[in-house]
Amino acid sequence: MKPILLDFPTEFTTDRLLIRMPKPGDGKEMYEAISASIEDLKPWLPFAHIEQSEEDVEANIREAHLKFLSREDLRLLVFSKKTGKLIASSGLHRINWDIPKFEIGYWIDSRYAGKGYMTEAVQGITDFAVNELKARRIEIRCDTRNVKSAAIPERLGFMLEGVLRNDSLEIGSTTKLRDTSVYAKVFE
Repeated sequence: MKPILLDFPTEFTTDRLLIRMPKPGDGKEMYEAISASIEDLKPWLPFAHIEQSEEDVEANIREAHLKFLSREDLRLLVFSKKTGKLIASSGLHRINWDIPKFEIGYWIDSRYAGKGYMTEAVQGITDFAVNELKARRIEIRCDTRNVKSAAIPERLGFMLEGVLRNDSLEIGSTTKLRDTSVYAKVFE
């Protein structure tokens, strides 16, 4: 079956969170979350080094919406069920539908960090991938220096399968190389 023909929910919940596909109009809240978190994001994410307007972020949200519908990439936005506020961005990326396997990526609005939201979201996304998408493998990759990011797969029982040495350039550098930790869970 072609991935574009796969039907599955576009949103789901956990105890405290609503997790859903991006929709046109989400750009304003996403822009605010990025702005509030920019210094925390800069060491780890290339997009944090590109000056973006609210309009640029809205355009990116709309592109993510289209990619979700075409099943190319499944970005997921994380909202507080209690307040309705956007608190994080995550998703299922580097998709191989033949296996199926996915990589979970994530970042949290700094104003909501340290409350367990990202761990809860990643567990919810893992459950969604296994139950709805029949995932056989889920990976989480992060820079070996990103201790906060690595704590999430470790807390959720993902296995550290290895470290890819000299795997990427340090953000903002053309010569400094960085290592990447690869965590995974596999399912029968």
